[in-house]
Amino acid sequence: MTRDEMRILNWDDLDVVLVTGDAYVDHPAFGVAVIARVLIADGFRVGVIAQPRWDRTDDIQRLGRPRLFFGVTAGNVDSLVANLSPNGNRRKRDDYSPGGRAGLRPDRAVIVYSNLIRQAFKGVPLVIGGIEASLRRLAHYDYWSDSVRRSILVDSRADILCYGMAEAAVLDVAKRLRDGHRLAGIAGTCIVSASPPQAGCLTLPSYEQVAADRRAFAEAFRLWYRGHADPGGQPVVQQYGNRWVVQYPPAPPLSEAELDRIYELPYTRQAHPQYREPIPALETVRFSIISHRGCFGSCTFCSLSAHQGRILQSRSAASIVREARVIARQPDFRGHITDVGGPTANMYGASCVQMARGRVCAERECLFPRPCSNLKLGLDRHLAVLSTICKLKGVKLVTLGSGIRFDLVSDRYLEAVCRSHVSGQLRVAPEHVARRPLIAMRKYAPGDYRAFRRRFEQISRRIRQQQSVNKPHKKQYLVPYFISGHPGTSHEDALALAEHIVNQEGFSIRQVQQFTPLPMTVAATMWHTGLDPLTMQPVHVPKSKEEQRLQRLLLQPFEGENLAAAERLARRMGLSGLVRRLQQLRRQTGK
Repeated sequence: MTRDEMRILNWDDLDVVLVTGDAYVDHPAFGVAVIARVLIADGFRVGVIAQPRWDRTDDIQRLGRPRLFFGVTAGNVDSLVANLSPNGNRRKRDDYSPGGRAGLRPDRAVIVYSNLIRQAFKGVPLVIGGIEASLRRLAHYDYWSDSVRRSILVDSRADILCYGMAEAAVLDVAKRLRDGHRLAGIAGTCIVSASPPQAGCLTLPSYEQVAADRRAFAEAFRLWYRGHADPGGQPVVQQYGNRWVVQYPPAPPLSEAELDRIYELPYTRQAHPQYREPIPALETVRFSIISHRGCFGSCTFCSLSAHQGRILQSRSAASIVREARVIARQPDFRGHITDVGGPTANMYGASCVQMARGRVCAERECLFPRPCSNLKLGLDRHLAVLSTICKLKGVKLVTLGSGIRFDLVSDRYLEAVCRSHVSGQLRVAPEHVARRPLIAMRKYAPGDYRAFRRRFEQISRRIRQQQSVNKPHKKQYLVPYFISGHPGTSHEDALALAEHIVNQEGFSIRQVQQFTPLPMTVAATMWHTGLDPLTMQPVHVPKSKEEQRLQRLLLQPFEGENLAAAERLARRMGLSGLVRRLQQLRRQTGK
């Protein structure tokens, strides 16, 4: 990160300089650390500029001009998500900054950093990536400006965009620039072309068309969504005036050995020593292990399948155990490994015939409306890994901090998790309980979460009864995540969720969020167009400030005066039936 550190390594110059909106943390849960370690392992000299000032070029020039390229990312989170609440208010905390301080990364960080680099270093190759760039690779709806924006590749003036997890793509870019080769045709990347598309490409409606016509936007998204995820698919092309953005198909999934190698590189698992304050985001994952990547859930509000891909890629059990041994030897480790998982812990080891071939089903979802019969879960394999880690010297407890998909568990798996891998709270994400929002989210059918809750309570009760008096098993709780204001959610649906929280949960839910339309997700397209792009059918969108506030109040019916405020708001909106039900709910809760 400094010239002094370059001198210690006897490096006169750098091949690659990575610029990030996060503080620099050398941990495999942080994207810049992974990309840096992969490049260094292949012989490249890499520097990192973390959270540079954006009002002048001094920080960007700190390490000099790289021999090959600058790589730019907003960090582990989208800069607008990091900086702004769903209501547009400035956040007071940024967990990826020293001491959790807000304001150390700019809005639209990829564009801001790219412009700084173009100002300071004329003609240097510029590569952009990370989740902010990945989710803006083509024309997209931008919630914060309420507009359709161009591909970030056009706005940043970058030479190439690496989307997804991108280790293979970035390494290919570095080798091609080193060897003087062109950048066109790299799997998992986008470029801008001055030539019209060749035969065999999937051509979307142009930026000008989708910006002017919401139905054209939904149609473009549908074409992209059905065609973007398959590594064996076509290049996707979209016109911008006299230029075309070309998205090449995703990189093939990494093999088990390749994934093992990436996560066993010599990370220190520490923040850079220049920081005098802790990085809150590191504290939550310091003693966690990433066992797999990718998600075949395809929840419409989530960016995971667009970024990490639908093909699940799992590490070997031996590699995970080796990483656990490394963690157990750290001087500040106290015996608790806080997670062995990924986007969802119990997806580890899952596969199907298509995934094994490195392909996806373009016209089918893996889990909606029900899990595909061809899907083979790896629940026993996951339990075996957890059991082995628990037996390691210095390890006292292994829990599943990333939570589980409750529609992908057997009773045997759930009992083993409740018995040995829950520290008191088990995270699950039902998101809602009403039929219409669940369908819009592409989640499980109504009633599934209630049935799972009963199973969890029965198993937890049985475990406590089996424990001896001398070694009692602590009471366990489900921690459900719920969303308000998602497309497809009416005020009646919101009240049904409030009634469920009061009658079934019986306590105030802390893990809640107001829906935020993330770029290039199905739900963001619903929000912008009022259409479900996968069916082209109309969908209710709760856009008015009154309806959004009503749904948000109903998400936490035990909190303060929320129910009373919701009743007053419903009365002003003329929702007499809702008012009566809210009065009954207030009597139940005493609120």
